[in-house]
Amino acid sequence: MTGVEIHPGATVGKRLFIDHASGVVIGETAEIGDDVTLYQGVTLGGTSLEHGKRHPTLRDRVVVGAGAKVLGPVVIGAGSRIGANAVVVRDAPDDSVVVGVPGQVIARSRPAAEIAVQENDETYSPDLVGASLSTVFRRLDELERQVTGSTRIDDVRPLDDGTWKGEDFSI
Repeated sequence: MTGVEIHPGATVGKRLFIDHASGVVIGETAEIGDDVTLYQGVTLGGTSLEHGKRHPTLRDRVVVGAGAKVLGPVVIGAGSRIGANAVVVRDAPDDSVVVGVPGQVIARSRPAAEIAVQENDETYSPDLVGASLSTVFRRLDELERQVTGSTRIDDVRPLDDGTWKGEDFSI
């Protein structure tokens, strides 16, 4: 009825979220941790007909992008992200980003708790676009200083790490 096939033998944790559920398949020996998100067309499949563990294990807080296939008895570490249409056939460590065919770990993000401790601000979230804009603003300030002898300081600008802060907001 929903287009989702979850084998009754699969182990599913708390708060599994299947967004746009059509085409999702979860195999018999799959294990899914808490707070996992699966997008449409995701397959957690096996690579053999042998008995025993033959489907993936997704630890807590994993997000699997649309159309991704995670195949075999692989383990995807907590907090990891699997990109859309990736085909993952090897384990991925905690806090990984995996993309491609076959899936490759392209980045490892730091856990949010580690970033918060480092920055002494639990709302800290690095923003690459903001960091790029910060560089543009610094160059603009330098050009204005060269042309006019001063720079405007009344603009809201991102910090060097890309976070935006103002009088009544923080992005």
